[in-house]
This record gives sequence, structure tokens and C-alpha cells, in this order.
Amino acid sequence: MIIPPRQASPETAGTKAQLRKAMGFWDVLLFNIATVLGPRWIAAAGHNGTSSISLWIIAAVFFFVPGAFVINELSSRFPEEGGLYVWAREAFGPFHGFVAGWTYWIYTVFYFPGLLLASASMSAYILGGRGIALADNRAFLLWVSLAMLLVAVVLNIIGLNIGKWLQNAGGVGTYLPLILLVGIAGVAVWKHGSVTHFALRDMMPAWNWDTVNFWSQIAFAFTGLELVSAMSEEVRDPRRTLPRAVFGAGALIALMYIAGTFAVLALLPAAGVDPQSGVFGAISTGSIALGVGFFGIVAALLAAAGNVGGVGTTVAGIARVPFVVGIDRYLPPAFGKIHPKWKTPWVSILVQAVASGVILLLSQIHSRGVIAAYQVVVDAAIILYFIPFLYMFAAVIKLAARSDRAENPHAVLVPGGRVGVWLCGSLGFLVVLLGIALSFIPPGGSDAPVFEIDVIGGTLGSILLGLFLYWRGARSQQS
Repeated sequence: MIIPPRQASPETAGTKAQLRKAMGFWDVLLFNIATVLGPRWIAAAGHNGTSSISLWIIAAVFFFVPGAFVINELSSRFPEEGGLYVWAREAFGPFHGFVAGWTYWIYTVFYFPGLLLASASMSAYILGGRGIALADNRAFLLWVSLAMLLVAVVLNIIGLNIGKWLQNAGGVGTYLPLILLVGIAGVAVWKHGSVTHFALRDMMPAWNWDTVNFWSQIAFAFTGLELVSAMSEEVRDPRRTLPRAVFGAGALIALMYIAGTFAVLALLPAAGVDPQSGVFGAISTGSIALGVGFFGIVAALLAAAGNVGGVGTTVAGIARVPFVVGIDRYLPPAFGKIHPKWKTPWVSILVQAVASGVILLLSQIHSRGVIAAYQVVVDAAIILYFIPFLYMFAAVIKLAARSDRAENPHAVLVPGGRVGVWLCGSLGFLVVLLGIALSFIPPGGSDAPVFEIDVIGGTLGSILLGLFLYWRGARSQQS
């Protein structure tokens, strides 16, 4: 039996009223850059080869742009704390809202280890040539990852008015090293030529069972613009701020993914690009060739701040989803608690951090190599994360029929009327569905049965745990 949503009580309204409106336009724009733009996705694209160029363009046109339109419409029509959870609940009811919210939150348990491991690997380049060996050292990766997670969690519990500066630093620290990469590659190509030959035929998508798993990562790399919508009630003038920041950040991100991949491949052959830290391998190689080796260290320092900021944005945004679900009492009520001093959903943040830390430890004590462990947590995260996106793209189609869409003067609607909504919603839904399917295909060089057992077991177990918690919460509401 599906329980109808609880009406907002004075207690619920009072809980949300304690949240501080700490974020303006520039905070949100940099938040989006820190959340979405990832040097590790550029590294993975470089490792995949020149065909990644066309995949970036295809993903931008058929997924990123439609997704931005959908996010802007839903966030302006429903500017409430909880984002995707609220949208799915409005369209399909509390059960489906819970499934969307739960999978959106639980994916971070797998996403954080992958993000942290890649971030720790990149930070090794701060030590210059001596740090290259540390990029694959399990002990180094584990301790640096845990330290980054601790910093992000502490600052976000203390408060968004403090934590947002970490996230702002994340946006700047993510973008500047990539500008440096493109600049170094441009000078190196002018002086010495490109290491990779860019032929149009080679840049077209090529079906290959060993690399098709990467296609879902391309789409995943463009996700994250919806995250700040989960914090709508902590954004100043969200109906105006969120759409402007989405379009501004979206253009900067798409441009850098394409330019960054060209730059990496201009400096390194695809086979020599590390799928985690290849951006900084390329910067080091190019800067040494140009006689400015310290640029690699500067880029790594900036990226370290960017990576911690990226963790911080995800901690901040995702933690608001179980916070709102906890207020609705479909998760234990403790998730809906706000810290009495710092006014943040501290229980939700702590649970998220502890669970991610456990998966991080398990991934590193596994007998497989660092890259294999990294690939499993990335694919499990993609599958779980894409489930709420299926709800999001379906929700915009269903909610388009409601009369409040035309009557809402603050709504930033998908262009093209109902036809535009169906086009954007259908395109996004199909790309996400394809991404989920491709994530189950083992990448080349992996142990296929072990890979599939790990990925399927991790995702299925996570979903079943969520369903158990939902029915437990539903029964408690009946009693």
C-alpha cells in the first residue's frame, strides 16, 4: 500500500525555516562547475582515444542541453529543498519519490570512493616527478582520500555559509588547471606538433566491446546541474538564480570537456593516458617539454582544492535529499534533524560520509588492482545515479499537463511548448536508459564475471535496502 504524502506540519515548516539562504548567483555557478566538471572524465576520454571528441558533442546535444532545459523548468516550478525527490514525488507519488531520492543519495556511497581515489591520484602530482609513483600507491590513495572526505564533511556540517567557500574554491580550482592544460597543449603543438593525429574518421564513434562501457561515463560526466536544486531553499531568489547559473555553467563545462580532451591527446598518446590522473600527466609532460615544469605542480595544487571542493558540493547537495525524506518520515526521523548551532542536516551528512568511507576501505583491500576497483565503483554509481534521472525526464512530461505550468509566472519553461517537453524528456530518458545498460558491460581487461557480480550485487543490494526502509517508514505512519 502506498501512503499519501504527509501534509506539511508546523514542525516541518519550522525545520526548513532554520536553513540559511547563503548562496547567490556566483556561488551557484561555481557550485555547478565544481559538481559537474571533472578532470578525471577528460582523462578517461583521453584514454578512450580520439572517438571521445564526437561522443562529447553527441552527449552535449542529446543529453546535456535537454537536461538543462528540464532542470530549469522543474527547479523553477518547484523550488523546494529536495530537488529530484520532490519532482518525482509530485509526478508519481511518494513511493516513486522515495525510490528516486534513495537511489540519488545512495549512489554517493559508490561515487565518493571513485571521486576520492581519482582526486588523491591527481594530488600526487603536487610532488612533481617524485609523486608519479604515488598515483598508484594504495596506502597513499586511501589516506589522502579519507583526509579529503573529512575536510568536506566538517566544513559542510559547520555551515553552508562556510562550506560554500570550499565549493567556490572547488569551481575555480577545477577550471583553472584545465585552462592551463589547454594553454600548454596549444604552445606545445605550435612548437613540436601534436602527439596524436586528429583525423575526422578517427574522431567518429566506434563500437568496441572493450570500450563501449565508457559511453555511459560520457553521459555521467555531464550530470550534476540538478544537484544544487536540492538546496533551493538555501539559494537567494532560486527561481531567477538557478536557471542563469545552469546555462552559464553548462556552456563553460561543455567547452572545456571538448577542448580538454583535444589537449590531453595532443600531449600524450591514448594508451599512455591514465584514466584517473591523465590530465595532470599531460600537464606535467607538456610543461617539462616547454621547460616550465613547475606548471604541473601549480596545476596539481589548484586541482587539489578543486577536488576537495567537488567532494564538498556533492556532500552538501546530496545530503539534503535524505534530510527532506527524513522530514517526510520515510527514512528514520533522525535524517530530518538540523544541527542546533550550525543549522545544517548533520545526521544525513555524517551517515553519508561513514557509508562512503566503508566502501572506500573495502574497495582498497580488495585483491584486484586500483584501476579495477575504481571502475567497479564508478559503474555502480552510474547505474544508481541514473535511476532518478529516468524519473526526472518522465516527470517533466507528466507534469507538463498540469495547469500550474502555464499559470506560474516564475517558471522557466522548456522551449517549444508540449512538443519541446516531449522531445527533451524523451531524449534524456533514452540516453539515460542506454547509459544504464552499457554500465553492465565489463570494460576491456577486466574479469567479466567478477565485475558483473560486484556491480549487480552492489546496485541490487542498495535498492533492496532502500525498499526495506521505505516499507518500514510506511508501516510506522499507519500505526
